[in-house]
Amino acid sequence: MFELVLLAPVDEVETLSEALDALDALSVSVEDADAQTPAEQALFGEPDMPPPKAGWERSRIVSLFSTEALARDAARVLSAQDFFAGCRVVAIQPVPEQDWVRLTQSQFEPVDITPEFWIVPTWHEPPAEAKQVIRLDPGLAFGTGTHPTTRMCLRWIAGRAGQDLGRVLDYGCGSGILAIGAAKFGASDIDAVDIDPAAVESTCANAEANHVALNAGLPEKASGPYRTVLANILATPLKVLAPLLCAHVEKGGHLVLAGILERQADELKEAYAPYCQLTVHDAQEGWILMTARF
Repeated sequence: MFELVLLAPVDEVETLSEALDALDALSVSVEDADAQTPAEQALFGEPDMPPPKAGWERSRIVSLFSTEALARDAARVLSAQDFFAGCRVVAIQPVPEQDWVRLTQSQFEPVDITPEFWIVPTWHEPPAEAKQVIRLDPGLAFGTGTHPTTRMCLRWIAGRAGQDLGRVLDYGCGSGILAIGAAKFGASDIDAVDIDPAAVESTCANAEANHVALNAGLPEKASGPYRTVLANILATPLKVLAPLLCAHVEKGGHLVLAGILERQADELKEAYAPYCQLTVHDAQEGWILMTARF
């Protein structure tokens, strides 16, 4: 594999990225050319919002090609274009050989939900203090326990240890981590649903790996009342789903919502006001967990 590295002003980032894609680049990434210097710029995007910019004022564009010849041909073609004025080729270089599996695994360490409840990848031994463990490796479906929204949901579940979670619905299950967490803490009748068939497949595989029983499927699998309804999605779909989710919560049951930014709390309260009274139960790193008792 060979990298073609370009330096470009922000106005040309999108054009160059599209051109590299047309020239059969295997991947294209954009970085701040001034990273780790006093001129470094922070660009932050948020869920449901467009990215603030296509790149940085001085962007470093790194594209990957299968051969050196393809990388050099791409550099030659780009250099001849009018839009390349103000850009330059920084390097054409081989990609160092790496153990990509080991590198990927090194990014995922055990995650503590509570001092005694941990999410542990299969290549790690559980910590000595872990009395309850979910075994989970990163995969195609969202939810490895590292994001604050997932951790807050699991913390809520763990906080009900010894209580009857009753029949549980995990709506938008992703990897199935919340459904598995509910099973670990005593729930025995669990439906986990998602619009993505890959998520359903991932949930089934992860449940089997954790030796728990649950029913996974597409959203139409959810039926009837549940004592506990969990939905870790994002604010916009949660607002749309308000009547559906609330209709699934039995009298005396719990609704638990996550994927919500702190600034979105009032929007969610308003959307759910016809059905229940949402309150902020937990907060972490700018995200909140909202719950209601029916």
